[in-house]
Amino acid sequence: MTKKKLKQISKSPKLQLKDKAAGYFFVFLSLLIILYPAFLKDYQKLSPIKVSPDFKKESARGLIPDRIMIPSVKIDLPVQEAKIEKGYWQVFDDTAAYGQGSAALGEKGNMVIFAHAKEGLFYNLKNVKENDLIFVYSKNKKYAYKVKKIKTVYPYQTEVIAPTKKRTLTLYTCTGFYNEKRLIVVSEP
Repeated sequence: MTKKKLKQISKSPKLQLKDKAAGYFFVFLSLLIILYPAFLKDYQKLSPIKVSPDFKKESARGLIPDRIMIPSVKIDLPVQEAKIEKGYWQVFDDTAAYGQGSAALGEKGNMVIFAHAKEGLFYNLKNVKENDLIFVYSKNKKYAYKVKKIKTVYPYQTEVIAPTKKRTLTLYTCTGFYNEKRLIVVSEP
C-alpha cells in the first residue's frame, strides 16, 4: 500500500467510529471485570441456604455441635446454631453454622454444617479428600466422621442437604467461578 492510501484509510470516518466503539467497549469490559466481585460479594450476603421442607422447624433434641475440626486441611472452627428464617438458614460471617432442624450428633439423619468459603472458615474445604477424618464436638463428646463423597452442585440443588435415613454429616460451602456453585462434602461415622 502506498502512503497516500494509508492516509486516506486512517482518516476514514467509519474506521474512526469503529475504533472509538471498540475503545469504549474495552473500557466498559474492564470496569465490569473490576467491579463484578464487589456486586457479587453483596449478592452472596443476600443468598442464604434454602432449607429443605423435610427438615424439622425446631432445634434438634440431641447434642448440638459447637466445634468442627478437619486436621488434613487445617480447619478448626466454632459452630453456632443457624436458625431458620423465612425458609432459609442464617449464615454467619465469622463462624461455621449448624443448620437448625438437621440431625443432632449421634442421631440418625443428615447433620448439616456450613460456612463461607473464605480464609479462616471453609476456604480449605476445597482441599479435602475422600477418607479424610472430620471431628465434630459438643460439650464433652467427640464424634469422628470419614469423608465418603465430594461433589459440586448449584445452589438450587437442595436435595444434597435433605434429611437422610442413616447418620450423615454434610458440609456445605461456596465454590467455582465467583462462587456460583456449592461444594458438598458428605461424611459418615
